[in-house]
Amino acid sequence: MSRYQQEFTRSIEQPETFWAEQAKRIPWFTPPSTILSYDDQQHARWFADGEMNICHAALDHHVDQGRGDQAAIYWDSPVTQSKKVISYREMRDQVAHFAGALKNLGVEKGDRVIIYMPMVPEALVAMYACARLGAVHSVVFGGFAPHELAIRIDDAKPKVVIAASCGVEVNKVLPYKPIIDDAIKQSTHQPSACVIFQRDQGVAELGPKDHDWAELVKAADFTDCVPVMGTDPLYILYTSGTTGKPKGVVRDTAGYAVALAYSMEAIYDMAPGEVFFSASDVGWVVGHSYIVYAPLLRGCTTVVYEGKPVKTPDAGAFWRLIEEYKVKSFFTAPTAFRAIKKEDPDAKLLEQYDISSMKALYLAGERLDPPTFHWLDDLLDVPVIDHWWQTETGWPIAANPRGIEAMPTKAGSATVPVPGFNVQILDREAEQAEPMTQGSVVIKQPLPPGCLVGVWGDPQRFHSAYMAAFPGYYLTGDGGFFDEDGYLFIMGRTDDVINIAGHRLSTGEMEEVVGAHPAVAECAVIGIHDELKGQLPVGLVIPKDGFDGDEAALEKELIALVRDQIGPIACFKQVLVVNRLPKTRSGKILRKLLRNIADGKEYGLPSTIDDPSSLQDVHDAMRERDVGSSTKAQPI
Repeated sequence: MSRYQQEFTRSIEQPETFWAEQAKRIPWFTPPSTILSYDDQQHARWFADGEMNICHAALDHHVDQGRGDQAAIYWDSPVTQSKKVISYREMRDQVAHFAGALKNLGVEKGDRVIIYMPMVPEALVAMYACARLGAVHSVVFGGFAPHELAIRIDDAKPKVVIAASCGVEVNKVLPYKPIIDDAIKQSTHQPSACVIFQRDQGVAELGPKDHDWAELVKAADFTDCVPVMGTDPLYILYTSGTTGKPKGVVRDTAGYAVALAYSMEAIYDMAPGEVFFSASDVGWVVGHSYIVYAPLLRGCTTVVYEGKPVKTPDAGAFWRLIEEYKVKSFFTAPTAFRAIKKEDPDAKLLEQYDISSMKALYLAGERLDPPTFHWLDDLLDVPVIDHWWQTETGWPIAANPRGIEAMPTKAGSATVPVPGFNVQILDREAEQAEPMTQGSVVIKQPLPPGCLVGVWGDPQRFHSAYMAAFPGYYLTGDGGFFDEDGYLFIMGRTDDVINIAGHRLSTGEMEEVVGAHPAVAECAVIGIHDELKGQLPVGLVIPKDGFDGDEAALEKELIALVRDQIGPIACFKQVLVVNRLPKTRSGKILRKLLRNIADGKEYGLPSTIDDPSSLQDVHDAMRERDVGSSTKAQPI
């Protein structure tokens, strides 16, 4: 057996022994004696009786071990023309004092804190300060609309909200304080305080419940880490649900720390002192795992980048960062390189930089399409590694495990399951699918450490959303297959969550917003293929009887509504007015059929369709507006 096969087999056949060994990678206050246990619904819980603190493991421990003067963070912000290097000792001290500031506001172990910040070091300081106190943080992507933020405030019920005064984008400053104020006004739950980190680019006016970050820190003492149990929650991270109501994924503390520390070596091949760059945002799971926590748990340096793949200032931005900070492993989403390829198709800008420090490029967040893979593979002298995981799992499910055994890559494949993840393909009868046969991608329980342990405030939803479809298995919601070599291919979502540039958003949630317009009788939002962003939403609406308004004006109003309620991140820019939507006789809209037409695929007439002529109506409307590749779609 190969090294990988040996390690993978041991992780599946002897999970307690395997993960007990991996637990030695992190420092404990009290090492666990119970490695694997189960909750009332028979879901795995890891290291239940161990005591630790992830802030201690990622910061204080390294300072104590003599790594205090090493860079913990390289902050690089082309949008503000700023750079900063923060050592492990400096980071530890900033976090300890800000934890003291939160403590003075009454934040204690188990309290929730919402963080609404851009890519500044203070975002990491805030996250670690919460963890230091045993408080549960919930980071919301800076720029999310007030309505979306209000939903999260009402669900998490935070004691405190931490925000920056503004976000800075290319030629634009986005004030955050009005968004925060509007969200709190819409919320039933009222936080007791807001802490505002003032940025020079847009200073906010503070209200009665608002506190200035710098002033609070001045009055705060250095605060030690609070010991927490292994299964205590570390954070809530909201992900789109198909019902339109976001799911608050709950991550525990010790299992997450152990899994991340293991992954930095086994998958990303990183050693202490080396530089890791993940071009994501702290608002997404990639940011939580591979900007904030994993690099510092491993004793590496993390690059925090406030900029874009292009236009800050150009499509050579990533190459410049890799050269300047001697990045060893780089991780981003395929959509970033599609944008770079669009602006610099021959990679002329790469010629200006020495990126010899980089040993591997990792891509995730959406399927790495073969054209982008081949463009990068031809361009670079290092492995281009597609790997696959989810907000819910917190770390990769399938990857090329370079730290264990590097494997040949295959275009379109995430390579093999990572040790700990017993990935299987099941057909509709819950039977094992043969190689090369598509089915539902599932993970046999127990899930390894680091995966979600629940949905905040709704344990039944956790079970029904992930565990009920195939008893004994976690349902990923993705379809795919294994080939004859055991390589895993992920083919896309099996539900109505779409993937826009690596960000999962619910079409159901968009439909709620569109359907609320007084002129709309019925609607559907589908995700269609897009070369740059992976998928984009398109709305199909049936106006109410008697609607005699301007269709173009209605389209503008609906686009503005979605932008206001969900945010620009939804990329909702196209609405088609139609007379009918194709439905089954039971009233279910045939969304897959609509997607096939928009993506230019052949389509047949389902036996369950209620009104066959409705399909032609939609097809004609799509062709008229040149939606996706609909002009190529042909009925069969």
